[in-house]
Amino acid sequence: MAVLGAHVSTAGGAESAPERGRAINADAIQIFTSNQNQWKARPLTETNISGFREGMLQGQPQVSVTHDSYLINLCSVEEWKLRRAVSAFIEEMDRSEALGIDYIVFHPGAHMAAGVETGCATVAQSLNTALESRPDHKVKLLVEITAGQGTTVGYTFEQIAAILEQVNYPERMGVCFDTQHAFAAGYDIRTPENWEQVLEEFDRVLGLNQLMVFHLNDSKRELGNRVDRHEKIGKGYLGLLPFWFLVNDDRFSDTPALLETPVDDESEYGEELKLLRSLIGAPQPEPVAGTIIS
Repeated sequence: MAVLGAHVSTAGGAESAPERGRAINADAIQIFTSNQNQWKARPLTETNISGFREGMLQGQPQVSVTHDSYLINLCSVEEWKLRRAVSAFIEEMDRSEALGIDYIVFHPGAHMAAGVETGCATVAQSLNTALESRPDHKVKLLVEITAGQGTTVGYTFEQIAAILEQVNYPERMGVCFDTQHAFAAGYDIRTPENWEQVLEEFDRVLGLNQLMVFHLNDSKRELGNRVDRHEKIGKGYLGLLPFWFLVNDDRFSDTPALLETPVDDESEYGEELKLLRSLIGAPQPEPVAGTIIS
């Protein structure tokens, strides 16, 4: 059975998140541990920490994930900005560790015209600094594949591999596969053949054992457009078929898969989770109109 969930709010405190997950019948949840629009994070209280940990012991959700701040650029070209980014990332690690979080998903950053090779190397250096500063932390750090907007790095499996190969603590690292980002970056997962080809390529370059979390998003934009624009499941250019592949793929039966689709209310995630679960063992859906079947 797939481990399906969604990103939920921490309004009222982090301790509210597990119950929000149960309200939508989520097996896994993702949260922000601080305000995404501010560098200064409010310290977690004992109530936040104990409440979250106790909430995660109720049996559902089973897995917890945080997403680091979008302000953090681990390959900034300006030294003072890079120091600020690494410091903020370490603070994210501290908050996640305190809450007992399983994984931190992060965008590697933008090289700002320094070049992809330099950008990947700087991300790895930043991660080494962070990991060395917190040798006893158990939370794993997952590089998220990006859509490739602007000068962002991490939009190919090879770029992610270039980062991971330069990190000195591979056992503390992994990868998050975002369906929309991968599609935007040019990885077509809309047919059975393409699904397998993309996974074979991932396995060859990175190893499927490195794929520890999925982000589930349809796409508002076409294949290879390099733009990060999420859409509700089955309503975009991906359609239902890639998600049918995923929830029926035994290789990922224990891998957390989290919705990040645009919603006005978290209850909508409950409906999308019902839709995803209805695909398990169901007949294969039709591909999106215009998909080329080889």
